[in-house]
Amino acid sequence: MSRPPRALPPQPSPAAAAETLRRVARFLERALPLCRAHTVEFYTRGLWDQLVAPRPADVLEALRAAGPLASRRPLAEASGGAAALWGIKTDEFMNNKKSHEVQVMSELVDNIASYCGIKQVIDIGSGKGYLSSFLSMQYNLKVYGIDSSNTNTNGAHERNRKLKKHWKAYQSRGRANLESQRLEEANDRPVESAIKYKAIKEKPFNSLQSQDQETIQDLVPSCGFTETVVLETNQQTEADLMAQAQSDESKLAEEVLAILNVLPADAVEAFSSSQCNCEELCEEEKVQRKMESLKAKAGRSGESNLYLPLTSCITAETELNDIIMDLEDCVMVGLHTCGDLAANTLRIFTAKPEIKAVCSVGCCYHLLSEQFENQEEYPEEVWGFPMCQYLKDKGWCCGRNARMSACLALERVAVGQMLPTESLFYRAVLQVIIEEIYGVTKSDRHVGKIFSKSSSFMDYVRKSLKKLELDGSKLSDSCIMDYYEKYKHRMIELEAFNMLKVVLAPCIEVLILLDRLCYLKEQDSLAWSGLVKLFDPVKSPRCYAVIALKERSQF
Repeated sequence: MSRPPRALPPQPSPAAAAETLRRVARFLERALPLCRAHTVEFYTRGLWDQLVAPRPADVLEALRAAGPLASRRPLAEASGGAAALWGIKTDEFMNNKKSHEVQVMSELVDNIASYCGIKQVIDIGSGKGYLSSFLSMQYNLKVYGIDSSNTNTNGAHERNRKLKKHWKAYQSRGRANLESQRLEEANDRPVESAIKYKAIKEKPFNSLQSQDQETIQDLVPSCGFTETVVLETNQQTEADLMAQAQSDESKLAEEVLAILNVLPADAVEAFSSSQCNCEELCEEEKVQRKMESLKAKAGRSGESNLYLPLTSCITAETELNDIIMDLEDCVMVGLHTCGDLAANTLRIFTAKPEIKAVCSVGCCYHLLSEQFENQEEYPEEVWGFPMCQYLKDKGWCCGRNARMSACLALERVAVGQMLPTESLFYRAVLQVIIEEIYGVTKSDRHVGKIFSKSSSFMDYVRKSLKKLELDGSKLSDSCIMDYYEKYKHRMIELEAFNMLKVVLAPCIEVLILLDRLCYLKEQDSLAWSGLVKLFDPVKSPRCYAVIALKERSQF
């Protein structure tokens, strides 16, 4: 017997979210020129003198004194304290980045599904299927993983098949160990205690409520969505056994996550998933997709869980019924969905009655399409940014360089994982050489990751000129080193400039995330929406989830 689900945690009101968005936007209006600046052009365009008034040394000293993590405060305020109330403890999980993300997010998704009373999960942009497999096997959910890459889909299918073999073996071993431990503990207890425990266990629940020494308490609702009634006695009861089982499950989960990391990324088995593109499916493809879904479901009818990888490109207009035959009330999730896919996930959630909740962690902000950037070149009607009405009315545009800077990892820099200042310096001086010696200001060719393969600045320049197909004979070794000597004392300018960009990076990210949150706040029939910090930002810099649940009347 269980109580009704507890109330949802507090959420920021639409007015509070909108006001925070306006404050961030007003601040960024002044800072955008710096965020939009390209470090490659630092010396050729004189960016320090153009954009920053204080001396570089003063800026670095001020940043060290202020503490760079202070710039995360606007996002913490916007979440309305929800992150703490949802009880996510990131330091309890494994160090591996992907395992950390999968374990934390899957626990939360399971609790959301339990709160909503549903068993189906749609994993958008499922990639290699780590999250989907774990949700299916650890939490017994029916999961459809949808990815635009057929290679990812096939690989996920094969990894999931291999993982199931390990999973069943670990489950059997875990159950055997647990049963053995129970028998040992039972043998250690006095016979009278065992008889008394059996008598108490067999009584109906309402008769137990009169026991003086029993109390009813919650069973660790780790993400704040579910509560379970348990009984405490002054002797060992089922609560002790459940705690032991929970510990065993935790160990099992860690072993399974380790297997996920070991299985090869290119493990592919023939799988009848039809190729498709972003265009609307034809009727024949729809029928074929539904037949595949039914066949896969029938083949797994004896299993309590289900994970089926599917190939499809998701847009804001995607009809999930065309992809999933047995679509039912579900939770839509996305772990590091790139660019517009994160925005489209939210749009599908608000448009489709079957989707009762969404949990989306975005990434790759530089791949977002912007409505007010290159409008003539890209005439799409649905844009990744902005989503909310306020920023649309303002005609707000970040620009690609600013969105690129939003991907910088402030927390990693704060704990000593410094920016690659030397490689950035090499590239900025190379740009001076390219423009002054070769007269090239724009090129379709890119230098790429040559720094790590170069033994010196001289070697770096020679390899870069070759890749750019520029005549290296025009440039002597002494001339190359003259450029290096000319600019090396100004490396501190570049370091200070990039630190400013790093500190401003969370502000751009805040703007994008608040835009998504305010879009949700504009919708009707939502019971809860907020930003929740799921991951340790040092392990996983894109650590915030946009979460929303519909009103129960919509279920």
